[in-house]
Amino acid sequence: MMRITRSLPASLAALAMVVAGYAPPAHAQSPSTAALDGLAPRFIGPAVMSGRIVDLAVVGSGTVLYAASSTGGVWKTVDGGVTWSDVFRDEGTHSVGDVAVHPRDTAVVWVGTGERASRQSSGWGDGVYKSTDGGESWTHMGLPDSKHIGRIRMHPDDPDIVFVAAMGHLWGPNEERGLYRSTDGGATWERVLHVDQHTGVVDVIMDPSDPSILYAASYQRERRPWGFHGGGPGSALWKSTDGGDTWTKLTNAGLENGLPTGDIGRIGIDVYASDPRIVYVSVEQGERYNASTAYEQRAAGIYRSEDRGETWEHMSDWNPRPMYASQITVDPNDDQRIYMVNSYSWSDDGGRTFTVPRQTLHGDDRLVWVDPANSDHVIKADDGGLGLSWNRGQTFIYVTNLPVSQWYRVGLDNSFPFRICGGLQDNGSWCGPSSTWRNEGILDQDWIKTGGGDGFRNVFDTTTNRILYNESQYLGLQRIDLVTGESKNIRPNQPEGFIGARRNWTTWPDLDNPEQRLGNAMPPGNWDGPFIISPHDPNTLYAGLDELFVSRDQGDSWTSLGDLTSGVDRRTLEVMGELPDSSTLSLDDGIPYYPTLTEIVESPFEPGVLYVGTDDGQVRVSMDGGQSWDSAAERVPGLPADAWINGIEASRHVAGRLYLVANNYRNDDYANYVWASEDHGESWTRIDGGLPAERVARTLREDPRNPDLLYLGTEIGLFVSFDRGGSWTELRAGMPTMAFNDLVIHPRDNDLVLATHSRGLFILDDVNALQELTAGVMASSAHLFSAEPAYQIRYNGERGHTGDMIFHGENPPAGAILSFWMGEGVDDASLTVHDAAGAEVAAVPVDAPQPGINRAVWNLRMALGTPQEARGGPSGPWVMPGRYTVRLTAGGVTSEQELEVRADPRLDVEPASRARWTAQIEERARIAIEAQDFARRVGAMADEVGEGSPAELREAVAELQREANELRSRAGRLRSAEGWIGPLSADEIALQEFVVSMLATLRAEADALEARIGG
Repeated sequence: MMRITRSLPASLAALAMVVAGYAPPAHAQSPSTAALDGLAPRFIGPAVMSGRIVDLAVVGSGTVLYAASSTGGVWKTVDGGVTWSDVFRDEGTHSVGDVAVHPRDTAVVWVGTGERASRQSSGWGDGVYKSTDGGESWTHMGLPDSKHIGRIRMHPDDPDIVFVAAMGHLWGPNEERGLYRSTDGGATWERVLHVDQHTGVVDVIMDPSDPSILYAASYQRERRPWGFHGGGPGSALWKSTDGGDTWTKLTNAGLENGLPTGDIGRIGIDVYASDPRIVYVSVEQGERYNASTAYEQRAAGIYRSEDRGETWEHMSDWNPRPMYASQITVDPNDDQRIYMVNSYSWSDDGGRTFTVPRQTLHGDDRLVWVDPANSDHVIKADDGGLGLSWNRGQTFIYVTNLPVSQWYRVGLDNSFPFRICGGLQDNGSWCGPSSTWRNEGILDQDWIKTGGGDGFRNVFDTTTNRILYNESQYLGLQRIDLVTGESKNIRPNQPEGFIGARRNWTTWPDLDNPEQRLGNAMPPGNWDGPFIISPHDPNTLYAGLDELFVSRDQGDSWTSLGDLTSGVDRRTLEVMGELPDSSTLSLDDGIPYYPTLTEIVESPFEPGVLYVGTDDGQVRVSMDGGQSWDSAAERVPGLPADAWINGIEASRHVAGRLYLVANNYRNDDYANYVWASEDHGESWTRIDGGLPAERVARTLREDPRNPDLLYLGTEIGLFVSFDRGGSWTELRAGMPTMAFNDLVIHPRDNDLVLATHSRGLFILDDVNALQELTAGVMASSAHLFSAEPAYQIRYNGERGHTGDMIFHGENPPAGAILSFWMGEGVDDASLTVHDAAGAEVAAVPVDAPQPGINRAVWNLRMALGTPQEARGGPSGPWVMPGRYTVRLTAGGVTSEQELEVRADPRLDVEPASRARWTAQIEERARIAIEAQDFARRVGAMADEVGEGSPAELREAVAELQREANELRSRAGRLRSAEGWIGPLSADEIALQEFVVSMLATLRAEADALEARIGG
């Protein structure tokens, strides 16, 4: 029987007293963010699945187009979608709800930040931004506490008149919400429509023929950790005829105008451009929402007005998952053609009936744009990016180079190069390489999909690198054989199966008979359900629903270790001051279960020592494999009640050392919450004091080599601490503003893999510099850090012509990454490489070193002594694999590190054979240089021979110049032998002998001609 106690066993308490004597390091000198800018991670994407595009701003017919990503900034194309640049990347937030471009002055662009959708995964913003140069630069224009912007509209004739639909906080009430107007380009704002602190404005639109006529939709909604309430009396449709000075409520106003009465949810609006008397709205109403996507009983839906909103006709109840999308679009050239999203569909009879076509794009849609000049030209934005159509949305070209994927979690294997597998928002789970052996880098074709739904944790059994465990939402756990493609559903606690729908408390079955036979629902699980492989036994798994389960046979059977949540009944918890019932709009959308487990960790030192966190603020510790549990949450200072336990990190250096990460934004609290414990959670110390405010911590990792070095991913940025949380430094290094949801350090390659919920994956190769950065190093004039073994990878070009709509993920630099510190005032440095005898084999170019950490790359080639090598680096053949010494000289300091050079792992060549080949290649390279030098000599000779020279002499020099240039070309081909390690072919040997012989002949002839010219 499981027991939960509030104190540790006596043996553990004694251990805690011993460990409590350990003092954390004194706050070390922390480097500045600028000092770490030399550590720029490489971006690998991918773009194959893209990500959630929530809005479009189109100039003309779409040659210039802005695409707003929900958490990946704004991207711009100037060639109709073939290529893209990220134009909104360094601002205060990554999340975007709307982008708008002025129809006449197209250099004026506005961005409203904070996602429009009210999902449990939605990002938030910090107000509105304006660009007056087409997105080249941005100015923050206010409304910082609006958090989510639904729509921005500009006056067609005056770009200084701007309306902003501010939705307000998703997770609680606040004041800065409603419809705001500026008449001075955003310098000042006036709130012209306001309902209450729970109700914002989600949509606003102008009559294209009379901009004094506006329509707006107010929207009452709120999320909490335990659920969602998506409507109420605050939601309404509004109209203004005086430019927004005054407003008339069109719904629930006693007008009997054909619009629905009673509580409503989200409303979408569109005006028919060719005849603005025609207005369409999509209105959310219904009964018995099933907590995932739909109402059992739909109401309201599509309404049409032909008199600018005075009266309305109900066309149909079609309105798929309205809280998520509810964006209606009318073709600007055909008032009968209506598009709806979240189940992409169109109507050709004004919304009475809809066609839901089969499509090859993502099925969760956000927006449809129709070209005003050509109705066949349609663009669809969805959770998988963008699709371009030229046949009215029947078929699409998928934009394959928009890298805005939203990763939740990642796992790594130990193959070479190592693979990365992870889960993404609405795009399942994917696996791909950390690098490739082709010149083109990492391509879309390198990624394979291994799971559906919303993907989350992916964990390799690294004993073979063959078995992968991954999950979809609510712990849809499976075991996959990556060689055979076999997969098995291993979700715990499903002996009788369950209904497919996400049952919403008692509303799914008959209310009078809630326990229907064959009506049982899925056992509760978290959106991001936790599971792990035991670090002590690859066959042992732990997985969390509301109960913790253990399996000793790879998930084929499970044993419950008990319910570790508070057990609260969420039906007793209010949202917006109300308890839910069957009429609550969009009830609990996306959150069918609460409370549940969110984190599981087993001590890497002690089998059966378990740490568990939940979404209702519980922290549990077991020292006996889950037979009994200690409740540790009460001892965590400052831990809010009901906080979401986002992560627990067990140290791999010190037994009993833990790190705890919680976030409380789901209770409208955006503070940072990070703690450390030295005694299995018996006592805790807050370690988030050095962080900037309101970054919202998500994941903490301890460095595998340096116990004092911590990495922290937050909703807004990546941080490192060199003193176990005593102080923190943000690591920007050229990266955009992003949400860092997960991060992992590869144990063999020492690479830091960053999983962002914004723009995919980044890899910081070789984190040695961070691991070795000390106060002593930072006080020095210069210091060379250690380097990981470097491989002589033989990259090849594998692709033919591709066009320009292609994404290339970055490979690591081709060579050894050499990281070094430069102190203030030191502006010159040299890097040289020496063999075992101390002889210099190469000098590595160093480009304008800056104070802080710098990087240079040695291409693993020997120097030939040419002048060009000072800029381009060594140009000789690859050095022999082996150990070398790298020497940094700067600021009067000499610092050295050993470096191991390894052959391409695909090759199997005996060292003696490799040594002979290397000597031959060096000899051939030097012959090629001699031929180049000779050709330059003859060229200079030709310049000396003027018109006054004898014709026969001029002709002889010209012929010699032709021969010298041809010989230089043939000598250059000697280096083609580098393509194959082994004995030279007969023709390769013959060509070398010919070049040497001919070079001697031509030199003699040149000597004779020079004597004639000089005489």
